[in-house]
Amino acid sequence: MLEKFNTIISDKKPVLIDFYAEWCGPCKMLSPHLKTAKEQIQDAGKIVKINVDKYPDIAAEFGVRGVPTLIFFKEGVSLWRQSGFISAPEIVKLFHTYGK
Repeated sequence: MLEKFNTIISDKKPVLIDFYAEWCGPCKMLSPHLKTAKEQIQDAGKIVKINVDKYPDIAAEFGVRGVPTLIFFKEGVSLWRQSGFISAPEIVKLFHTYGK
């Protein structure tokens, strides 16, 4: 799975990774904001959710210690990172700021 993950984040289009867990309350609050942001950015980038309980090796590789943790990648490079909640307008702004 790590190899597939590396392929996803190496894309020319920007990718926002949401490291989450099913049991996480803030993760559940974040989910509709990610969906709204995806509808707004359409094909300008990707939003991918990674369950840290199912893929602990990927979470460990990127130093994820709490959920939700969001990491914004472009061409394999981490450009932005934050733990905690972020709103849909802030997510869309990330794609406008770092996705060019």
